[in-house]
Amino acid sequence: MVSKTNEQALEAAIEKHLTGTCLEELKIGVQEAAPDYNNSMYKLGYAADFDTHYALDMKFFWQFLQNTQEQELEKLKKTSPNDWERKVLERFDRLIKKHGILHLLKKGLSVEDAHLNLMYPAPLASSSDSVKQNFNANVFSATRQLRYSKANPLQEIDMVLFINGIPLITLELKNAWTGQNARYHGQKQYREDRDVSQSLLQFGRCLVHMAVDTDEVYMTTKLAGKSTFFLPFNKGNNHGQGNPPNKHGHKTSYLWEEVFSKASLANIIQHFVRLDGTSKDDLKKRTLFFPRYHQMDVVRRLIDHASTNGVGHTYLIQHSAGSGKSNSITWAAYQLIETYPVSADIQGSKGVEQPLFDSVIVVTDRRLLDKQIRDNIKEFSEVKNIVAPAFKSSELKSALENGKKIIITTIQKFPFIIDGLANLSDKRFAVVIDEAHSSQDGDTSGKMNAAMGFVEDEVVDKALRSIKARKMNPNASYFAFTATPKNSTLEKFGQKQDDGSFKPFHLYSMKQAIEEGFILDVIANYTTYRSYYEIEKSIQDNPEFDTKKAQKRLRAFVESSQQTIDTKAEIMLEHFIPQVVNTKKLRGKGKGMVVTQNIVTAIRYYKAMKRVLEEQGNPFKIAIAFSGTKEVDGIEYTEAEMNGFAESKTKENFDTDEYRLLVVANKYLTGFDQPKLCSMYVDKKLASVLCVQTLSRLNRSAPKLGKKTEDLFVLDFFNSVDEIKTAFDPFYTSTTLSEATDVNVLHELKDAMDDIGVYEWYEVEDFVKRYFDNEDAQTLSPIIDTAANRFNFELELEDDDKVDFKIKAKQFVKIYGQMASIMPYEIVAWEKLFWFLKFLIPKLIVKDPDSEKLDALLDSVDLSSYGLQRVKLNYGIGLDDGETELDPQNPNPRGAHGGEEEKDPLDEIIRNFNERWFQGWSATPEEQKIKFINIAESVKSHPDFEAKYQNNPDPHNRELAFEKMLKEVMLARRKDELELYKLFAGDSAFKASWTQSMQRSVGL
Repeated sequence: MVSKTNEQALEAAIEKHLTGTCLEELKIGVQEAAPDYNNSMYKLGYAADFDTHYALDMKFFWQFLQNTQEQELEKLKKTSPNDWERKVLERFDRLIKKHGILHLLKKGLSVEDAHLNLMYPAPLASSSDSVKQNFNANVFSATRQLRYSKANPLQEIDMVLFINGIPLITLELKNAWTGQNARYHGQKQYREDRDVSQSLLQFGRCLVHMAVDTDEVYMTTKLAGKSTFFLPFNKGNNHGQGNPPNKHGHKTSYLWEEVFSKASLANIIQHFVRLDGTSKDDLKKRTLFFPRYHQMDVVRRLIDHASTNGVGHTYLIQHSAGSGKSNSITWAAYQLIETYPVSADIQGSKGVEQPLFDSVIVVTDRRLLDKQIRDNIKEFSEVKNIVAPAFKSSELKSALENGKKIIITTIQKFPFIIDGLANLSDKRFAVVIDEAHSSQDGDTSGKMNAAMGFVEDEVVDKALRSIKARKMNPNASYFAFTATPKNSTLEKFGQKQDDGSFKPFHLYSMKQAIEEGFILDVIANYTTYRSYYEIEKSIQDNPEFDTKKAQKRLRAFVESSQQTIDTKAEIMLEHFIPQVVNTKKLRGKGKGMVVTQNIVTAIRYYKAMKRVLEEQGNPFKIAIAFSGTKEVDGIEYTEAEMNGFAESKTKENFDTDEYRLLVVANKYLTGFDQPKLCSMYVDKKLASVLCVQTLSRLNRSAPKLGKKTEDLFVLDFFNSVDEIKTAFDPFYTSTTLSEATDVNVLHELKDAMDDIGVYEWYEVEDFVKRYFDNEDAQTLSPIIDTAANRFNFELELEDDDKVDFKIKAKQFVKIYGQMASIMPYEIVAWEKLFWFLKFLIPKLIVKDPDSEKLDALLDSVDLSSYGLQRVKLNYGIGLDDGETELDPQNPNPRGAHGGEEEKDPLDEIIRNFNERWFQGWSATPEEQKIKFINIAESVKSHPDFEAKYQNNPDPHNRELAFEKMLKEVMLARRKDELELYKLFAGDSAFKASWTQSMQRSVGL
């Protein structure tokens, strides 16, 4: 005989594992099931016991109630001796239709004066024996080939899992060896061949529906015919989709061996599955959340490690942007408060009957996520008073002192309470940090650790105490979630390997998230434009300038001019309006974001786009986002004033259909979830973490809008394809740190600064003593001012030496601030110098010797022409599959010395600049100017020029008339100017720039 490789064989394998036997064995007379050690086995269910109207296994439903709650049933039998069963069933049916299965499993069922528990929860470490016995009384069962439909009595579902006769999970099983799979055939069966009007398949009646084959698992919590949306429930393989090979069986055996175990399912019901909204909402309009595999796995691993190893550890969780980190954080925070130590001997344990952590503090520096996480935990928590938001320092202090179990705060609010906090060293904390790299790498983390409290009775050096305050305190564990770990984040929170490298505790890669369709590939459709300009010298003499600095200033000069921004704004709208708005992308709801270099350019872009939209009759509205107040061209602007509504309303209003574009300056680049975003226009230098976070604003999936990867579009005026690839590669799979930072660089930096003589060591000692004795700031200023005066005047340092010292001082503060919390030893001199330099650096005056010259450079050149050339169109950027190793930060001391400046005369700088940036056509600048003037004169001489253009009051018609005249002139001259005409006719960017320049030249 040969092996059975069909669907039935997979059914039998799952049933055999869960129940210890299977229908096939029973048919051939094998009556003995596998021994049921520790009450771990399911009961074998029979399809004949299933009631299609109530969607219950009647045998096990009544068996459970009679075995566990006979007294409650007796109450009903007394009052309704003839129809008590019907009353229970009808009450159950009415409430499950209103509230769903989760509510009834957690709350139970009240019928008249009886209360029936429909499931007993899994015990905690501190639970009594009766709680453990009750849990063991739950009846888990599995039924194959279940006929669920009254309308179509022969339709069967391959397998259904029950608890106490109540269905939890339906399974459609496929076997890839017979040519059918879960990804297509299993999902298709649920979408097209299953009657969702039948009780079993109605929303909220089961926790989840799964399509399973030997290789993959897919799940959904809501069956909605052809619009049903399935998510993968796979482990991932080689940092991508799917499951790894399993030498002991099928790739998907983790599902029935691990996930479907009794303890696991009970844990999922009690601590993972979440129904959003309230009981006032219509059940059909609510959303049921069942964890993805990586979310369930990371929470369980964290809880297991903490309960086994105690308090005082760090965990780095590298989960891709858009992969559901806020839910993972919610689940982790809630379960950490119920984590019990496995032994009384581990670090931080107060005994096996006491929770390991007194409080869980969720810290987010993304204010948009603050409310989202708070709401999630409140909604999830059964006990409403365990969650406390901390909007200000007094609330956070009060929450800690009053023993609130979960406290949500932001990193910006945390440091302000440090001085007023009481001694909390006897408390144990779990600190869950969202997007760990942002504020946790530097001194804010030190303040946070100081707040978590330690007190020493001895009078010790206060600087040493400050070092210890910035250590990862033994009374706290840190759980850091991020999609994009930097090297310092890996070193601070990562797990150190035997070879000295650092790795994340848990990984869900960008590659896996993209391949699974959970997020979209934002760099699969990338278009880059390269600016080309012509500048000319407007002075006779030829001064020399530092080449690199001059090139940088020249580009900034050109790119920030209103003429340049007008051209790029037109190109953005020339794409957005026809390709997104007019094509009704994302069912008419598609939105775009314009990412600018700074607030000034953001304001200029906003005004330029507003002008174009007004000329076109305002087809949609545009919003702007920036912080504070900014003066541009003598006028002060704020976000609220420009938008016409409060800053706090920007996110909400941008979500409405009337707003389609958002112009941003360093705002909404991280933590901003707007699934309707499908286009991004970039005019800003993007690198590393910021690049990934910014472009990832587009990656949110939106199944209800039909959003696909091909709907995404990025138009980049600033960065090259290679630069974007370099930024994304480290975070595509796994990020590791090759080795620890060499802290000896701090010795070298300190020695170099000591030799200059800006400070005397006794001054450093005196300052630190006064600072930590909390003396008045007036006593600190003279010490700092004396050293600053030496630097600025007395020592008569050369400008280059001043720059060199200040760079070294900043590097020392940065590296020490990040390393102090993880160094295995304390060097008091470093700590003292750290605090002294933090106050000294702002008072060190450094003058760039070339700054005045460079200002003069801008006065000595004119912008002769500006255009854009498309370099890459709809380019798919391929990322590397291999794990990425980051090098440790700052391996060598840095300074201003050591590199020779390149000096060139102005003629040479302009020639090089034009060679680099002007890639339009081959004519010389002088020839270009002559041709430009001649064509402009031809336009002025056109018979329609005065009537239809110059004297036309309608801006839209005037625009059309000019375009028509210019096109006719260019056609007439195409034989003489074939190269120019090809550029005009074939490249929309060149055409836009040429048209705009022509309009200016003829007097507009």
